[in-house]
Amino acid sequence: MASQWTEESLLSIRERAYLHLKDLILDGEFKAGDRLVERELAEKLNISRTPIREALFRLESQGFVKTVPRKGVIVADSSDQEILEVFTILSSLEVLASKLAVQKLNEESKQELQRYIEKVEKQLEGEEEPDISLHSELNHLLYSAAKNKKLYEILSGLSDYIKAFAKTGYKNSGRARKSMEEHLAIMKAIVNQEEEMAEYLTRIHIENSKKAYIEAIRNSEKR
Repeated sequence: MASQWTEESLLSIRERAYLHLKDLILDGEFKAGDRLVERELAEKLNISRTPIREALFRLESQGFVKTVPRKGVIVADSSDQEILEVFTILSSLEVLASKLAVQKLNEESKQELQRYIEKVEKQLEGEEEPDISLHSELNHLLYSAAKNKKLYEILSGLSDYIKAFAKTGYKNSGRARKSMEEHLAIMKAIVNQEEEMAEYLTRIHIENSKKAYIEAIRNSEKR
């Protein structure tokens, strides 16, 4: 995203500021404990402080940042227990999304899923680890296929919150490829309208992601 914007629309500036700051947190550019100063961020992005202030307020309501006395706004830290709790919630809700995706499958959704199936299969043909940025697209594809606006909003928020922590699991050798294979199997089950199989595979995928995160944390503590 460009670091300098023109204020064509206050609404678009607000949204872009929010998304930009959230991406910086999720990508690790801003780490737990880092201060986020309105004035500095506004100068860097060449926008007024108002959209920055509103973006920070929105991020705080979602748990990405917090306000600390005498420090101001800092990037929030999450305990391992909180992260594991989110994995548990994701398991139930993504299983529901898979079930609804099968039940509400139409030709448009089927074609979109098939397009991604081919895209993932092509990535898996190579020997290198797949592009992990595709995982987020696959998650939102599943959420969209469920055709439930409220469920989409909840899952998108949870998925964004846990995105940085899920990446930790990809540090384990072969996990990125295995995760992609799991996504592929889930999409095929949905396209084939195998409801129980789609639910089962989704549950296994989240459980494997949680285990990979725990393993990665334990490995880092040993170093």
